[in-house]
Amino acid sequence: MSQPLHRRTVLKCIVAVAASTASACHDDDDGPPTEDRQRFPQSVASGDPRPDRVVLWTRAVDPANADADVELTLQVARSADFRTLVLELKGLRALADDDHTLRVQVTNLAPRTVYFYRFVVDGPKHERFSSPVGRTRTAPSDDADVPARFVVANCQDFLGRYYNAWQRLLQLDEDLDCVVFLGDYIYETVLADAGADPRSISFGDPGSALSLPTAAGGPRLAAQSVSNYRDIYRAIRSDPILQQVHERYPFIVVWDDHEFSDDCWDAHANYTDGRAVEFEPERRRNAEQAFFEYQPLDVTAAPAGPVEVDSIPRYPDARIWRDLSFGRHLRLLVTDYRSYRPDHLIPEDAWPGTVVMDAAVLLSLGLTAAFAADTFAYVDIDAAQNAPQKVILRAAYVQLAVGAGLSLADAIARAEATVRGNVALAYANAVLTQAGAPPLDPTGKPRGIAFVHLGKTDLFSRLGARYVVIKDTFDIYAAWRFGVTSGASEDALGQVQEQWLLAAAREPGTWKVVVSSVSPTAMIWDLSNKADVPAQVRNRYAFDVDQWDGFPDRKRQLLEGLRTAANEHLVFVAGDIHASFASVELGVAAVTAPSISSSSIQEEAAGAVTAAGFPPGSAVYRYVVTEQQATLREGNPGIAFVDTDAHGFTVVEVGPEAVRAAYHLIPSSEVRTDYSARPEDLAARFTRRDFRITPGVISAV
Repeated sequence: MSQPLHRRTVLKCIVAVAASTASACHDDDDGPPTEDRQRFPQSVASGDPRPDRVVLWTRAVDPANADADVELTLQVARSADFRTLVLELKGLRALADDDHTLRVQVTNLAPRTVYFYRFVVDGPKHERFSSPVGRTRTAPSDDADVPARFVVANCQDFLGRYYNAWQRLLQLDEDLDCVVFLGDYIYETVLADAGADPRSISFGDPGSALSLPTAAGGPRLAAQSVSNYRDIYRAIRSDPILQQVHERYPFIVVWDDHEFSDDCWDAHANYTDGRAVEFEPERRRNAEQAFFEYQPLDVTAAPAGPVEVDSIPRYPDARIWRDLSFGRHLRLLVTDYRSYRPDHLIPEDAWPGTVVMDAAVLLSLGLTAAFAADTFAYVDIDAAQNAPQKVILRAAYVQLAVGAGLSLADAIARAEATVRGNVALAYANAVLTQAGAPPLDPTGKPRGIAFVHLGKTDLFSRLGARYVVIKDTFDIYAAWRFGVTSGASEDALGQVQEQWLLAAAREPGTWKVVVSSVSPTAMIWDLSNKADVPAQVRNRYAFDVDQWDGFPDRKRQLLEGLRTAANEHLVFVAGDIHASFASVELGVAAVTAPSISSSSIQEEAAGAVTAAGFPPGSAVYRYVVTEQQATLREGNPGIAFVDTDAHGFTVVEVGPEAVRAAYHLIPSSEVRTDYSARPEDLAARFTRRDFRITPGVISAV
C-alpha cells in the first residue's frame, strides 16, 4: 500500500525541478524588495562549495507570529543587482520545527564563479522583504590549474569577547575560495547569571539546561536541550561582524567538542571528571540537531532543493567527514575527531596508586631495568600483612571523594572497589606519612607503573588525565595499551573514517590538506634538566592529551600512512589549542591556527600551573607560562613558529609547488575591546607572519 507523502517531501520535489533550470530572467515591476534584518535576524550563509553546487542558508521569522512557518523565495544571480537571475526557487519554507532555519542545495552552477543570493518574503500588505544579500563562490573545476586560497579559523568564544579577528579579515577583503572552520563554533556553557553584558547569552528555558555550580569563573549552565543549543547559535549568529563574514564567504565547517560538550568523546561529557557517569546520547543528538540546523553543510550529497534536517543522520550514525576539491592542486579532507574516538587513556577518576603495568608486563616488554628504582615499587595491598595500611588508604580515599562532592555511601563503595590489588608505594607512602603511619619499605618489592607515575596525583581531576601528563611513562603505557587492544585504545577516527581518509589521500590533487579539529603538533614541557624546579617535577610533560598527543601510536601510524599515500604532499590544518603553531611532525607539516577569541593557552596554562601549587614567581611557572614558547620549542625541535598568546586566523594558499601560510595575529589582551567603530586602531594592533611549506619543510618568508 502506498504511503502518504510528507509535506516536506512534496515541497522538495517541486523545488528540485525548479533548481534544474540553468537561468531565468527577472522582471520586477514593483522594484527590488526591501532588506529587513528583523525578518532575517541571523542573516544568510553559504557552505561546502563544489564546482557545480553550494548550500545556501538563512533563518527567517514572522515578526507578527513567532511560531509560524515562513514561506520564502530564493534568488541567485551573478550580479548584486539581481537583474538577471540564475535561479529563482519559490515555495520554500523556513519551518518552526527547524527553528525557522532553511538550507537549500543549489546545483547546475559554473565552476569558480561568484554568485549573489537573497531570500525574499512577502509581507501582509503586498510588500516584499529580503534578507541581506550574500555572496558565495563555487570551487574551481577539478582540472583547473589555479591556486586555492582559504582561511583557517576556530574557537570563537562569545561571552564577554569581541570578534576582532573576524573584523580584521573583513578589512583585508581577502580573495578566498572559502573559510575552513575547525570547530568550537559555539561554546555550550553560559553564565548562570548573565547580567547586562551585551556579550552574554541567556537560555529561554534554563530549567532544561545542566547546572555547573562549581565551574571556573562562577556558576554556569550547560546546554542540554535542543532549545538551549539553539539559543547559543541564535545569539552568536546575531553578531554583525560574524554575519558579514558569512555573507561574504562560503564556510566549510567541522565540529570539535564544544558544539556538544567540553573535551567530549563519543557521547560522553567530562564536567564531573569521573564523579558521575556522563554518557548523554540524547544530549548529543540535541546538539547535533542544532548544529545541522545552523550550518550550511552538504554531508549527505543532497539533491537540489531544501536540505531537510531530519534527513541528516545523527548520533550514533552521524557522518560529517567529507572531501572537497579546489582545482588540480588542493584536495581538502575534512575529518571528525570527536564522534568515534575512545576515552582518554588516563581516567579522570583514576586513583593515583593503582598499578597499571605490573612487574610481569615490564618484564615482557624488556623494561625491568628501566624501572628498577624504589619509586616504582608496589605491594599487594590485599595481603594480610598490609591490612592496617589498606584501612588507612581507604579512609583517605573516602575523605578525598567526599570532599570532591560524592556521598559517603558512594565514596565508601568506590574506595572498596578501587583501593585493592597492586598499589604503588610512591603514592601509598605519601598518604601513610600524612596520616602519621610508618611508610612501607620498598626493598625487595616488585616494580611497576601506576597512574601516579603518569602524572595523576589527585582524584576527579583533568590534570594528569587530559592535561599535563608525564610524557615518557605515558607513551610507554599508551604503546602497551595499543598493543593489547589491537589499536582500539587509540582508534581516534574509527576504522571506516580512517580507511576513507587513507584512500582519499591517494586520489588526484597535488596537495592533500587534512582538516583536523585538534592539532598534531607535539606540545612538550621538558623540565627534566631544569635544576631550579623541584625534583618531583623534573620530567617531560605532554601539556594536552585531549589532542593527538593523547594517541601517540595512532598518530604515528596515521601520519606515516598519509604521507606515503599523498606522495609527501601533505599538510594538516588544525585548531582547538588556542595558539599558533607551524611545525613538522614525523615529516608532515602542521599548521595550527590561533583561536578567533577563546582564551589563549598561555592564560589556560597559568591557571593549571597555579592550581598545581606553582604560583607566579616560581621556576615552574616561569618555564611553562612566562617562557612557554621557548619551552615548547625546546621540547619539540620540529616547531618552526609558535605564538601562545594571540588571537587571529591563518590564510593558506595552495599552489603547484608549495603551500603558503600567513598568520594574522592580535594580542589576546585585546579580546575584550570592541573595535567595531575603530577600524584603524584595530589594524594597527595586528601583526603578520608568513611561511612557505614544501614536502616536510616549513620556512619563514
